Amino acid sequence: MDERTSALLDYAERLTEDPAALGPTDVEALRSHGLDDEAISSATQVIAYFNYINRIAEGLGIAHEDWLDADGRPKTV
Repeated sequence: MDERTSALLDYAERLTEDPAALGPTDVEALRSHGLDDEAISSATQVIAYFNYINRIAEGLGIAHEDWLDADGRPKTV
């Protein structure tokens, strides 16, 4: 995995687990890997949306799709 992807995944994990801990230095870190403000904003919105919708589904007890394993990954045939 390249460093840019790794940095973005680290950001996604931190945004998911402890969003209040993120700050300007985290955005600067993404910029240092070649992401511009539009890309950072888009990534943040997608990450936040998936966190939101997953919490809604889990909070309402909605079952996973039949084609997904319990951890949310596609089942292998």
